[in-house]
Amino acid sequence: MEVDVEEPAASDAEAGADEAAEPDAVGESLAERVAEYDEDLAEEVADVVSDRNELAEDVEDLEAEVEDLEERLQRVQADFQNYKKRAKRKQEETEERATEDLVTRLLDVRDNLTRALAEESNDADSLREGVEMTKRELDRVFEDEGVEEIAPEPGTETDPHRHEVMLEVSSDEPEGTVAEVYRPGYEMGGKVLRAAQVTVSDGSGADDE
Repeated sequence: MEVDVEEPAASDAEAGADEAAEPDAVGESLAERVAEYDEDLAEEVADVVSDRNELAEDVEDLEAEVEDLEERLQRVQADFQNYKKRAKRKQEETEERATEDLVTRLLDVRDNLTRALAEESNDADSLREGVEMTKRELDRVFEDEGVEEIAPEPGTETDPHRHEVMLEVSSDEPEGTVAEVYRPGYEMGGKVLRAAQVTVSDGSGADDE
């Protein structure tokens, strides 16, 4: 009597390994096995396998595109950081040159003051003239740098951003307005460097009139 000996079936682990190693071959083999029983179903299986293969290719393309975008982003970030460093260095160099230029011009003013103080003369008018000339020179430096004096006229409405109120005094000016400038202020390019110190009127003089 002849006995048929069946070949041992592959284990699930081995089948899974084969499927992971060669998905196309496994898909085709599956379609072939299904075709032995149902041709129509086999065609559907083949279509599914084909779609899966296309999706796998799309995933690979997308992964490559993502990797490329990440590399480009890293380059852009590095370029931006380098740009910020260059811009900062340039700004620092510009500010340093501007400061050096201003100080150089102020040195001439200081030299004139030194000469005026060293002048051995009892002529007060001559000394005053020299100091006034030096002040005019200093004012020209400020003007060239865009520095403007803040010295509001009496009766001007007070501005909390540009005026510092010292005290309230009796004055002929309307109540709450500037009575007198105690110390002028300065602004540069629209920015207040120092607010003007002023006194404000209590309006008592105006009421008397």
